[in-house]
Amino acid sequence: MSASGFRLRALPLLVRLGLSGVLAALALGLWASLEHVREHHQARDGSPGVSREDLLGAYHGVSVPAPLVTALERGHPEGLPAAERAELLAWLRGPELSQRYDDPDLGERAPAELIGAACLQCHARRATDGSGIGEQVPLEYWDDVAKQAQAKELVATPRAILVTSTHTHALALGTLSALLCALVWATRFGRLRELAIAAQGLALAADLASWWLVRESASWLWLLIGAGALYAASTALAIVLVFAELWLPRRD
Repeated sequence: MSASGFRLRALPLLVRLGLSGVLAALALGLWASLEHVREHHQARDGSPGVSREDLLGAYHGVSVPAPLVTALERGHPEGLPAAERAELLAWLRGPELSQRYDDPDLGERAPAELIGAACLQCHARRATDGSGIGEQVPLEYWDDVAKQAQAKELVATPRAILVTSTHTHALALGTLSALLCALVWATRFGRLRELAIAAQGLALAADLASWWLVRESASWLWLLIGAGALYAASTALAIVLVFAELWLPRRD
């Protein structure tokens, strides 16, 4: 084992405390970056959580069908009669969504009445059924239904903004990763530290490249998701290894 594996543990106590604070800040920053991805991209497609369509819309652009259409086409809710399902789909695909929603001339066949009878047992805000889906996707009022009844065109991030973001992230994350890799190299963990360094560097390059590859072809989305996840995981591993080296007992 190289002596370089013991250098961090040999640092004075105050220095190790300071580096531990830096590592804690990096861990907090990593958490915040993941939260930013979730907050920035979620619900672009009208559904809670970050989905494939959310990411594809941000980096490539995509047309997202109305969530109500998607739900009805896949057979949800299961107990809805075929005739009523067909009427709701015809309304959703028609040109007058808001005008026909609660059209009094349609009586009990109005979309508002059909949705109320078939959906509000779970999709009301205070519904006891549905495991809380009523709070996430309520369908009580037209303003609620309108968000789920219209298709969306998700436009990709403008090229000028993507250039600026790439410039900022490449320099900042490249510098941060280089410093973290240097600290990891000064640990005792042999092959594990090598894997952490390799994964972090390759994942960062692949992640930044995928932003532009996905812009040209949606087929590269797997690279964006995989590289981003690998970079986050390898960065977290590097932080843990350095922290462990700072505070584990020294070896002879």
